[in-house]
Amino acid sequence: MPWAVAMHKETIADQQTLPKGVMLNAYPDSIGGRLSDIVDILKRPELKDSFSLFYILPTFFNSDLDRGFSIIDYGLNDELVTQQDIDELNRLGILFKLDLVLNHLSVRSPQFQDLLQRGSASEFKDFFVDWNEFWAPHGDIGADGLVMPHEEHLQKLFMRKPGLPILKVRFPDGSERLYWNTFYQDINYGEVVPEDFASIPSIEPDQAHSIAALVNQALSEKMAPDTLDLGCFAHVRDDVIAVLEQKRQYLGQMDLNARSEKVWDFYDDTLRRLSDYGAKIVRLDAFAYLHKEPGQANFFNRPGTWDYLERLKGIARKYDLIVFPEIHAEYGSGLYEEVAAQGFPIYDFFFPGLVIDALERGSSDALLRWVAEVQEKDIKTINMLGCHDGIPVLDLRGADIDGDPRRGLLEDASIDTVMERIIERGGRVKNLYGPDGKKISYYQVNATFFSALGEDERKLRLARAIQLFMPGIPQVWYLDLFAGANDYAAADNGGAAGHKEINRTNLSKADVEEGLQRAVVQDQLAMIRLRNTSPAFEGTLQAEASADHLLHLTWEHQGEEARLEANLRDYRFEIRHGPKGGTQQVLSFG
Repeated sequence: MPWAVAMHKETIADQQTLPKGVMLNAYPDSIGGRLSDIVDILKRPELKDSFSLFYILPTFFNSDLDRGFSIIDYGLNDELVTQQDIDELNRLGILFKLDLVLNHLSVRSPQFQDLLQRGSASEFKDFFVDWNEFWAPHGDIGADGLVMPHEEHLQKLFMRKPGLPILKVRFPDGSERLYWNTFYQDINYGEVVPEDFASIPSIEPDQAHSIAALVNQALSEKMAPDTLDLGCFAHVRDDVIAVLEQKRQYLGQMDLNARSEKVWDFYDDTLRRLSDYGAKIVRLDAFAYLHKEPGQANFFNRPGTWDYLERLKGIARKYDLIVFPEIHAEYGSGLYEEVAAQGFPIYDFFFPGLVIDALERGSSDALLRWVAEVQEKDIKTINMLGCHDGIPVLDLRGADIDGDPRRGLLEDASIDTVMERIIERGGRVKNLYGPDGKKISYYQVNATFFSALGEDERKLRLARAIQLFMPGIPQVWYLDLFAGANDYAAADNGGAAGHKEINRTNLSKADVEEGLQRAVVQDQLAMIRLRNTSPAFEGTLQAEASADHLLHLTWEHQGEEARLEANLRDYRFEIRHGPKGGTQQVLSFG
């Protein structure tokens, strides 16, 4: 019986205790094209008892960008998901993990659309962060109408993209407002037609054709309206620009103003809705950017972020939910420990890089240090090899905290070696930027985990075995399960965020049928079933190494035992499980 099914929901919510078992991770259309196709796969005998949980990525909802992380609203995306799919998963005893994208909503959300349509009269005027209002007491306004924060504040800002995090929007009265926009944005203008100028008395019908041609040529060259050169029609330039501005179109993820009670009412309503869908765990995406305060980095501000998290935990408790903050930061900063100490589970973003390091060097030392820390500090984790994003790099580094240098889980040279090896094998790189637009550091490397391992099936089997013997919930990316390789065409054609598409290949049903015949897939499923069903994993873990290249991980609980013995140099390993001291089953690989 899957462990998650037996968990009482009050225990989960009140104690922030994670359910047990193995978690599948996929988009609703990752296999076959709709969530119903994944449901059909999970019903197959080959996957019986494999997964107790399912992290369904947010194209589950109505969204428009960033493969789901730009939410329009939290209604079901009926192109991919039906209530029947949800009911079927519930009947299979599979619990859900879903996302609340805490920091932002899409420009196309009802709230932001109301703001665009009604301007200052909108009830959502304060639902988003007005950049100039926020910074007015702490900056200077320029001729372009932008309030530039004072230098001491500007230099502290943590940026996710080059340039200031703002989007300029036009209100119905013709005024322009600047709103905080940490992540993606784009502004486009629809093509004009001669009829658009019919209401301008000074433009004759034959002139309208010429003006439309000039404007559309400028748009095709990506020229901004305020640089428009109309030549002999310069006398009607302002009228033409006014027409063009009515065709302004936005894409973007607009930061929410957590100082507004309307935003908290929205969070409450959303968490209730996620609970109604059947969620038990809610991942708080981009939560560290939510609290904003002049003079701070506006990334995990203290104590404001803690205040927000506690308030969210209180709301979640009403709906029997675990809230789960998603955080990327250097190991040396200690932020992971700070979050865990407050009773929250954390993503183990350190684990993927540690596994690659262990398999490349043939050494368990760094990995075992991390296992020991997780056990000693009782850190509740969800771990993964691959995921919808990249393989973390920044997270493994040390940090300098107010002049106090703290070591990383790996030395910088070892991290660079891991990164370079993945890039040699076809990985793509994502960077972080400072307020001046200059690159600060590598953030993550994008690749499938199979390709990151040199597409060596022996390494993938062993990596999965190590993951399944780690503390916490093992989260399995669907593409890793089927030993998916880098998708270079998708990465090349994916635009600004194309690097992420290298690891998001949708599988057809035929791909799955073929994959289920492969030994590397069958072997992973055998190990996943063991982790998902064996009572040994309810107990305690003992980790040891008789030599640097040997790794021994043993779980024991009420007379049941599961033991992994692995050689990190030749990738051979053996799993024994069953009654301690009695007859045990053996799985041997390599």
